[in-house]
Amino acid sequence: MLQPRRALRLALLALVLAGSGCSSLLFYPEPGQPLTPRAAGLDYRDVELRAADGTRLHAWWLPAKAGQEVRGTVLHLHGNGGNLAWHLGGSWWLPEQGWQVLLLDYRGYGLSEGSPALPEVYGDLEAAFAWLEAEPAVRGKPLAVLGQSLGGALAVRFLAQQRERRGQVSALVLDGVPASYREVARHMLGSAWLTWPLQVPLSWLVPDGDSAVEAMPQLQGLPVLIYHSRDDALVPLANGLRLYRAAAPPRLFQPTRGGHVQTFAEPAWRALMLRFLADPQAAGGLAESSPDEISR
Repeated sequence: MLQPRRALRLALLALVLAGSGCSSLLFYPEPGQPLTPRAAGLDYRDVELRAADGTRLHAWWLPAKAGQEVRGTVLHLHGNGGNLAWHLGGSWWLPEQGWQVLLLDYRGYGLSEGSPALPEVYGDLEAAFAWLEAEPAVRGKPLAVLGQSLGGALAVRFLAQQRERRGQVSALVLDGVPASYREVARHMLGSAWLTWPLQVPLSWLVPDGDSAVEAMPQLQGLPVLIYHSRDDALVPLANGLRLYRAAAPPRLFQPTRGGHVQTFAEPAWRALMLRFLADPQAAGGLAESSPDEISR
């Protein structure tokens, strides 16, 4: 459940920004770099990117483990809180399996300059794609995108708008992604007594034009694997189901258990993602149960 203090903060922030349509409601960045991938025993290098507007961005490049055949590259787009150091748990395991990773911090996060807002953050995704396009280690291998929480919603909207970049992606993996920013805000506001009476009017202050569910049908032909936890208290399971139903085949929905975007703490879900990346077009054949059965 949303803590009362956090709910009050969201309510007051929404009131301050009333009528502005300010997308800063979506972003909660943390500056600095509390740890590096070496804390997890990983080789890495710092990468500096430049967005088209000149904003300097920071990312980590995690090469495939020495001795492993390079199978491809994963662009990891993290959620709306903290910075990339907080989200290493989503992709630390991929280099050992032969997948190299670019983990991006959006503007205002970690060591990246600027302040996060839409549509400027889409320029950060474009900078990541441009870097990957120029990186020799990436060429000739599959490129997949892993979007967790807000990062998944950003990925869906970006790829729907940028057909050329969409054509470069072999597979999309979504984990705990909100289908609608406004509906998630309503859920959060409704989970605390302090903001429950205001959940509907305040949620309408959250910009929803870039929500993922409206863009999903435009990703036709791109294989999608969607994870969502039955226990997710921040972004309820219904969000993942809505995204699955809005997506065109090939697609796969996998329900999980545990907290928000804690999916890859479970070896079985890491193994499923690896099978999906190896043959994305066969996504439907990996399903264990249908979304209709899950939602009953």
